[in-house]
Amino acid sequence: MFIAIGIFFAGNAVEYSMGTAAKMGPGYFPFWLGVILALLGVVIGISGLSAKAIPTKVEGWDFRVMFLVLGSVILFGALLRPLGIYVSIFILVVLSSFASHEFNWKVAVINALCLAVFAWAVFVKGLGLIFPLWPTFLGLN
Repeated sequence: MFIAIGIFFAGNAVEYSMGTAAKMGPGYFPFWLGVILALLGVVIGISGLSAKAIPTKVEGWDFRVMFLVLGSVILFGALLRPLGIYVSIFILVVLSSFASHEFNWKVAVINALCLAVFAWAVFVKGLGLIFPLWPTFLGLN
């Protein structure tokens, strides 16, 4: 998978101007990132085929976990405008935390609060993006 994705991005990046390391063009970063990703795939593949490799059993899909994580991300996107970033992130983190086999309410709530503050600091204050912070019906934005 790493090799295929790396070759795809490196191959498509050559259609853009490469530039130099000192003055990078739009194709420079994706090209080299694709090359590094493909090389990483080769290294992982070779080490997996080595005689010293430890055989592992890949377990089946845990659909409950998959639906909890994906569903909470989709719900976050749907709730961002009406409920604001604080409530949406809180719901996202708490719901996706149910996917863990070691779920703990205290840890989930603390994690949600920290992520909400981090998102506010980075996206609203740091980057100046305009997100509704609170639910629109409260009129606090």
